[in-house]
Amino acid sequence: METIQKDFEWNGKVALITGIGGQDGSYLAEFLLSKGYKVRGMIRRSSYPNTKRIDHLDIYDDVYGKTPESPFYLLYGDLSDSTSIRNILEEVQPDEVYNLASQSHVSVSFNSPESTLNFNAIGPLRILEAIRNMKLSCKYYQASSSEMYGISPPPQNEETPMIPQSPYGISKLAAFHLTRMYRNAYGLYATNGILFNHESPRRGVNFVTRKITRGLAYILTGRKEKLSLGNLDAKRDWGYAKEYVEAMWLMLQQDKPDDYVIGTKESHTVKEFVEEAFNLVNLNWKDFVEILDRYKRPAEVPTLLADSSKAERVLGWKPKTKFKDLVKIMVAADLKEAMQETGYLHVNDMNMPDDFYIEKGKELAKGIKLKRKRI
Repeated sequence: METIQKDFEWNGKVALITGIGGQDGSYLAEFLLSKGYKVRGMIRRSSYPNTKRIDHLDIYDDVYGKTPESPFYLLYGDLSDSTSIRNILEEVQPDEVYNLASQSHVSVSFNSPESTLNFNAIGPLRILEAIRNMKLSCKYYQASSSEMYGISPPPQNEETPMIPQSPYGISKLAAFHLTRMYRNAYGLYATNGILFNHESPRRGVNFVTRKITRGLAYILTGRKEKLSLGNLDAKRDWGYAKEYVEAMWLMLQQDKPDDYVIGTKESHTVKEFVEEAFNLVNLNWKDFVEILDRYKRPAEVPTLLADSSKAERVLGWKPKTKFKDLVKIMVAADLKEAMQETGYLHVNDMNMPDDFYIEKGKELAKGIKLKRKRI
């Protein structure tokens, strides 16, 4: 995790982040704290806390506790509960609201369409309606998704027709239009960030990119023999989540609210991601990957490719980390974690550059190839 400094100089602004426990929420919290924001995060209460990505921010508790002066603290709330949303807005009085909370897995949305629509479409409506009724002057960011484009041919920009192919995509499209409606009808500063696929070592383990890099790490450390995947032909525009949160912030710094596509302008298949990951440690992916129909979706989105020219022109934002570097970052992080868990690393090996863990992976791969030759 990032090193967080206890020293804090407030810039006078307060930000509320829903879904702060997720990949994007954790990176955004760190980014805003570095900008001098006081950050308040909304999380759902669960019997097993899901705060691993933000536990390091508890450093502020030692100094401030949960007080108005604290740079960071969490509040319990739920997008399905209008009262909790209103209570949090009343307490926090935010200058900026970043709605990142959602049921965020496309495949899961086919199994749980009703709850997906409730959280992803009606949830944002509850926030927007609360902001309107409370007459708050805050700026609102809605986390939209490239899955809204569905089968529209690439490249996709802000004007491309949206034809989603999943309950997830449909739910995000509903929230997208609600955000625009509240902007146009009621004058709210409400912005949609249409982020194409963005990944990192903090990505959930049930997403395909993390499934690949973690699966590779488990194969190398002897915890798995095979990696099971679905459709390898789907093409996605993959960027680095840590960089994408800056784009979210930049959207809310503009004089007028608008909608922006964020991506790398490059598209790669799932197969290419697998191949790149395994090539980093000199393994042939075909020896370890199996294709199972149960991981294929009822309706597929073939190709997503961002035309983020508007963001480059208006926001001055461009991605710095491209495809190969992103794969390397994720492979190295999962190798580090897997080797730590299985005792392959010494204490002095825990804060080394990514290349160190990749080289360790290559050493383990040699052992696997020798073993396979003997069989």
